Amino acid sequence: MSRLDSVIRRLTAQRSGLNWAAEQLGDASGDVLELGLGNGRTYDHLRELASNRRIWVIDRNLQCHPACVPPAEDFLQGDADAMLAKLAEDGPRVSLAHYDLGTGDPERNKELSAFLAPLLAKVMLPGGLILSDQELPGFEQLPEPCDIPPGRYMFYRAA
Repeated sequence: MSRLDSVIRRLTAQRSGLNWAAEQLGDASGDVLELGLGNGRTYDHLRELASNRRIWVIDRNLQCHPACVPPAEDFLQGDADAMLAKLAEDGPRVSLAHYDLGTGDPERNKELSAFLAPLLAKVMLPGGLILSDQELPGFEQLPEPCDIPPGRYMFYRAA
């Protein structure tokens, strides 16, 4: 599979998964978390899907498209572990999280996910949904919804 086909497959799975998750949440309370802003494409999609919810964003740097800059009060700039700890200070509040942190190195990604998963758990409301292209230990893994190929994107429920 070409790299172009691979990225198209990943982004299609991501969009389908986010749409599914937003439907699953319905009117349940809770905020949204975008863990890894990048250029802001997913954040922009989340703004449409969850326009009635606060969307927290964590990233080391603000380097997104100008149309995708989150409000300053919702952007936690810094290392993910410290920013998750800061977000957790007031207790769990997130009902939908999108985990999009990766280094390009599968072993390093696995270590990072294992390190951050317990911190992510502290901000998640019970029953909250987490979508990720990385494995996140410690959460209940759900079957892939819709037309998403197995293993292309992971879906989790918080305890």
